[in-house]
Amino acid sequence: MSAPGTDEIVVEHLTKQYKKLRAVDDLSFKVRSGRVTGFLGPNGAGKTTTLRMLLGLVTPTAGTATFGSRKYTDLSDPVREVGAVLEASSAHRGRTGRNHLRMICRAAGLPDTRSDEVLEMVGLTPAANRKFKGYSLGMRQRLGIAAAMLGDPKVLILDEPANGLDPEGIRWMRDLLKALASQGRTVLVSSHLLGEMQLLADDVVIVAAGKLIRQGPVDEVLGDLSGGVQVRVRTPQAEELTAALSELNATVTPGADGSLVVHGVEAAAIGHAAFTARVELHELSTERGDLEQVFLQLTAGKAGIR
Repeated sequence: MSAPGTDEIVVEHLTKQYKKLRAVDDLSFKVRSGRVTGFLGPNGAGKTTTLRMLLGLVTPTAGTATFGSRKYTDLSDPVREVGAVLEASSAHRGRTGRNHLRMICRAAGLPDTRSDEVLEMVGLTPAANRKFKGYSLGMRQRLGIAAAMLGDPKVLILDEPANGLDPEGIRWMRDLLKALASQGRTVLVSSHLLGEMQLLADDVVIVAAGKLIRQGPVDEVLGDLSGGVQVRVRTPQAEELTAALSELNATVTPGADGSLVVHGVEAAAIGHAAFTARVELHELSTERGDLEQVFLQLTAGKAGIR
């Protein structure tokens, strides 16, 4: 097996014990570059503890959390390799957003001009000279991402980055993270917004009570656990269409709204069968599984209070 890339996140048999509480329990997963990975779990699942161990802020009881084969504390230039936001940005209340970033630049050996570049990236240029005490929670989230991107890192780790953002801000966040992943970066995002994660993530890692429950590409996880892709059909000739689809071994279930829900046959085949049987169609749409339903199914009875 080839060695993992330096920008690939690798968690292997990670465990964290706090006296009688096991916050993370023999957890293993990988986060690939060029993709957005959603890190999901109920409250108390161990997500934040895992991220803190990955960033060297908490010492594991056992196992490793690395970037490729290197711990965060072993990175030669972490600012340029890993960017992270574990909570809304904090700064001196009387300091402007621009000056806050410039302070970080100087500490990291980066040019002051980089602060203006990341302010533009996160849409804070108009507020660059406003004092931090006047920033909303959403603006603080943007400033935190700006700080994480100062070193132009290959890896970005975000814990609940959409907190405080309005719908427009959430869409902006989604577009930004997708764009960063498309550049080949590794993006790991922890979030409770399951509907948003279904739109954003390429892969998911689902944990509960400190243990891995499921991981894989979003479409694969949804397909395996929601009965696969389904097609919704509306027609005034439901009986005729159902009879035609039975010859294709399709499963047809009446929907509560008067539609038909079809499994086992793709939309194109349904359309052809309707055409052949001279059945009028008013709707023919393919529907993916729902990440929230899958999440609740996987984590039922496994949530913990930490």
